Amino acid sequence: MESPYKGKTGFKRLVNAFRYSCAGLSAAFRHEDAFRQEVFLAIILIPLAFVIESQLLGRVLMISCVLLVLIVELINSAIEATVDRISLDDHRLAKRAKDIGSASVLVCLLNLVIVWVLVLLS
Repeated sequence: MESPYKGKTGFKRLVNAFRYSCAGLSAAFRHEDAFRQEVFLAIILIPLAFVIESQLLGRVLMISCVLLVLIVELINSAIEATVDRISLDDHRLAKRAKDIGSASVLVCLLNLVIVWVLVLLS
């Protein structure tokens, strides 16, 4: 079975895609504590990247790492919601999927710390 929304093209598709994206951001902010915490971190770190003396490339890397954390958290939240939709039973594959999604966020956060430290020390 294919989605009834797949046939949309042109400007209407762009408008619909934008609305779905906004709904996704809103749902993540409402229902995902980790995403909310990372948004607040971004609200602090992104302006801070402009205040800290660094070259343009350093600023770009610092801000990109912050945004990457948000992106990976959104994907992790989607994985968790999908697994929960399929079943709330304990299953080793469901646990593995959730743990791997969580690990991707951890790696992204470590990347953020490393990049920020390297830029600040340079």
